[in-house]
Amino acid sequence: MPEIFDDARTQDRAGFRLVSKRRPSRAAAGAPTPLLLSLAALPLFAAGNSLLAQDARNTRIDGLETHQSMPEYKTRAEWEQRKAHLRQQILFASGLDPMPEKTPLHAQVFDRVESQNCTIEKVLLETLPGHYLGGNLYRPKNSPGKHPAVLNPHGHWTYGRLENQPLDSGPEFGMNLARQGYVAFLWDMVGYNDTLQLPHAFGSPVEQLWSFGPFGMQLWNAIRALDFVESLKDVDPKRIGVAGASGGGTQTFTLAAVDDRVAFDAPVSMVSAIYAGGDFCENAPGMRVHANNMEIAAMIAPKPMLLVAATGDWTKNTMTEEFPAIRKIYELYGKPENIEAVIFDAPHNFAKPAREAVYKFFGKHALNLTDPKKTAEHNEKVEMLQNMLALANRKLPDNALTYPQIFAQWQKASKRQFDETSSRDALRHRLQLALASEWPSQVASQPAGDAIVLSRPGAGDRIPGVWIEGHGTPAVVVHPDGMAAARKDPETAALLKAGRPVLLIDAFQTGSAVAPRDRSYKIFVGFNQSDDACRVQDILTALAFAHQKSPGTVELVGIGKAGIWAEFAAAVSPIPLKLHANISGFHGSDQEFLQDFNVPGIQRAGGLLSAERLTATLR
Repeated sequence: MPEIFDDARTQDRAGFRLVSKRRPSRAAAGAPTPLLLSLAALPLFAAGNSLLAQDARNTRIDGLETHQSMPEYKTRAEWEQRKAHLRQQILFASGLDPMPEKTPLHAQVFDRVESQNCTIEKVLLETLPGHYLGGNLYRPKNSPGKHPAVLNPHGHWTYGRLENQPLDSGPEFGMNLARQGYVAFLWDMVGYNDTLQLPHAFGSPVEQLWSFGPFGMQLWNAIRALDFVESLKDVDPKRIGVAGASGGGTQTFTLAAVDDRVAFDAPVSMVSAIYAGGDFCENAPGMRVHANNMEIAAMIAPKPMLLVAATGDWTKNTMTEEFPAIRKIYELYGKPENIEAVIFDAPHNFAKPAREAVYKFFGKHALNLTDPKKTAEHNEKVEMLQNMLALANRKLPDNALTYPQIFAQWQKASKRQFDETSSRDALRHRLQLALASEWPSQVASQPAGDAIVLSRPGAGDRIPGVWIEGHGTPAVVVHPDGMAAARKDPETAALLKAGRPVLLIDAFQTGSAVAPRDRSYKIFVGFNQSDDACRVQDILTALAFAHQKSPGTVELVGIGKAGIWAEFAAAVSPIPLKLHANISGFHGSDQEFLQDFNVPGIQRAGGLLSAERLTATLR
């Protein structure tokens, strides 16, 4: 029978898998302390009397079209705990943890045009030093006082915020919002219209190490757009909402998830259990490891949210799947009436009927409008689209940076923030987020003589090993070629000669654990841990097993390249450790990380310097 070893202490848990309907859920039972979840209520990952014959990390690969399920949250406290972790995970994956400095926006608002019911102005915002965001500001005409505001991030339409066709019209949306009494701000995705200093698709392997990519830049631009709108004298800062479709829908619910200033939102044609958004600007490495869009969208609860769906895209199941699942979160707050959903028999769109559904919902919650005539869309005369560009007959300010300069500035700011971080807990937590690692409070084991298989209940991982009983401080030994090679190493021989308890493991994709793993999925690391991150997790699981067998200090020995894995495992481990890992040939450069320890976000988390600061006293 598999054995269970429980660590009675509440442990730090950096994340847990939200899986497809084909998989068991790892949603944890409720726990009172943020980020500290117990696995005590989870079932053993067992088949009959044996642990799984295969490692689920090789056979169950999450991707853009994995059918996800919403975990069950039984209490509001349990959900709030999960929400707090999700917010940190999203921000870190975006490169926004720690948050970049909010430097002055130097907002330029100019070239005002008056239509019958509103005014339209061009806007340039300096969201980072030398990086400019373009947009248009729509305001009610001849309407003094403070107004609610609506932010409108756009989707992947050809003309972005200036798209004006039956399936989507940014100008019609902006003008009708202004006519109804809102201040509306529409701005560009990166690589669109006025916002061209960065391409729309970027995020090389090196950039991924620093969490620098289009998703994070767009989320940052959305936060700065909210800063701008909040600062306007004619805006009520307590009544700011967000509505966008498709890729703009992703921006809508992620902004609402991480910024409490959003008072209401309407993600359109996007929140789905069967599709996560196919563009790199909607997926940052690590963002959806053990997470899905239903949870992220639910993070605005209990504030008002409208889900707008279409029969002709991936939101076709909204009324029977996503809406009921998210409504359960609202029920935890006693506010199920604050979420609504509507579906149209239409292709992927943000057409007039969808926009009118948003006007009606926002009107009820932001303007106390109940008369449908007041929220019906009027056909407005759209200005010449090229005349609405902020950079029409104008160039960027002289301090505008190039793409390489913006990335270099990002790296420099990241290094400065690391230098300014004195908290060991903060450093450890950022590394945990980069690695998507957890300290297991249970370890299941299947012994057969000296041979043993370890697993975390509910996780589906499988770690072959050899456990040799002994006396004194237990040692976990990891070799890049697996436990057979480790057993021949002189360091292992010395431990065994001393009669010490020794655990040798085949860490992920080493020794007998080598197995096919399909890494061809688009944006693979957006949904799955890298091989090196999985190896760190296996070392943590092995340490937990050894510690539960013999509470007290555990020695961790990393041989050769496995010394790097051991270094980072020791950095995030919460138990007393003695570390023996020679990494003298590894200096923590970008190219060394790509070759020897490829984990997106690891440099944003402080890289080798962060790990060494945390392990300095363990040698």
